[in-house]
Amino acid sequence: MTVTHPTIAIAVPLQAELIAAIRASSPGITVLYEPELLPPERFAADHAGDPRFQRSPEQERRYWDMLMSADILLGFPNDNAAGLARIAANPKLEWIQAMASGAGGTVRAARLSAKDLDRIAVTSSAGVHALPLAEFAMLGLLGGFKRVPELAADQSAKHWPELRTPTRMAQGSHIVIAGLGEIGLETARLARALGMTVSGTKHRVGPIAGIEEVAPSAELPRLLGTADALINTLPGTPDTERLIGAEVFAAMQPGTVVVNVGRGSVIDEPALLAALDNGQVGYACLDVFAVEPLPADSALWGHPRVLVSPHSAALGATENQLITERFIENLQHFLAGAPLLHVVDPQHFY
Repeated sequence: MTVTHPTIAIAVPLQAELIAAIRASSPGITVLYEPELLPPERFAADHAGDPRFQRSPEQERRYWDMLMSADILLGFPNDNAAGLARIAANPKLEWIQAMASGAGGTVRAARLSAKDLDRIAVTSSAGVHALPLAEFAMLGLLGGFKRVPELAADQSAKHWPELRTPTRMAQGSHIVIAGLGEIGLETARLARALGMTVSGTKHRVGPIAGIEEVAPSAELPRLLGTADALINTLPGTPDTERLIGAEVFAAMQPGTVVVNVGRGSVIDEPALLAALDNGQVGYACLDVFAVEPLPADSALWGHPRVLVSPHSAALGATENQLITERFIENLQHFLAGAPLLHVVDPQHFY
């Protein structure tokens, strides 16, 4: 990194106080932000903004002129892969800080050339969403352990069962986390606080404090032989495509709880439905899906032991603030010529 007085363009909606924090963070930087060129947020951290928003031809020209003048971008243009593909034509561009933790999927979808992937560093917001996703994973675990679907069905029917059914305890249970990255480790921390033991998988296998066993993904079926629950936090890559399929479900104990806060492409949804129907999976809490929005004809919508969440588990009122803090931290690295944090791997896209 050689630019000492970079121009930074904000490509997505962001609160005025956070723009001010970026401007105040480093002398010599220029921060370009024109809110009238960006779609209004409908909720906190709505980086795509209102889809009804349209720029006039003049506004469209101004938007792209602003981005094409930048050395650094905060956010993908128009928050999508097409915008990323177009901005690669900016010869000055050195670095893009993505708003998403799983930015690799967008980078892959943009189909950038090897030269552009080498020239433009893309960093993700990995870790920013770790705690809300870990909390959602605990919701899923406890929802399955405490028989929430059955309780909801009885309440809807105004049915008080003659025989009360015991629920499962978190204390003493064993869970497997597919993907012991920042989200996985935060999930493990909360699980251990509830008295669970944790094993899991990681691309680079090595001991991790508090984790019973760390193994490669190929050994996931073996790990699940004694587990009460599986939590997926893996990103969507060619290597993880439908990784959790029929073989993995068959290796589970009957009634295993499955939670997905990673990417929908990791779970083979037809195999999951079969495992739900044959009892291998007792409950599934899903925040992500192979196709989003989840198609209306998906059997997951109406399954009595599935909770469907519309990819909203990571959302929180402080998300933009945390992403901005991550960006400012990375900006100091950029200005010092130090390695950037959470760079998306341009080959594996995670």
